[in-house]
Amino acid sequence: MGRIVGDGGTSYQVVDVAVAAEFQGKGFGKKIMMELMLYIQKYIDPLAYVSLIAVCPANKLYEQFGFVETSPKSIGMYFKRS
Repeated sequence: MGRIVGDGGTSYQVVDVAVAAEFQGKGFGKKIMMELMLYIQKYIDPLAYVSLIAVCPANKLYEQFGFVETSPKSIGMYFKRS
């Protein structure tokens, strides 16, 4: 499964790309990303910012679809609850 969340205009994020353990390494992640990219190309303004946070080594999958690292200009961050 995978999904895209956004504001309908300028910012979108690819999130929750997940493949069950027994199906990993069989091309399902790539198929999910292909479908998400088709949606991005068809429905999202080319000037919109589309991002994701990759858990390594999944970054290699996303690189195949044109995603690049944002550092050192920006870095991914999260709120760590104590």
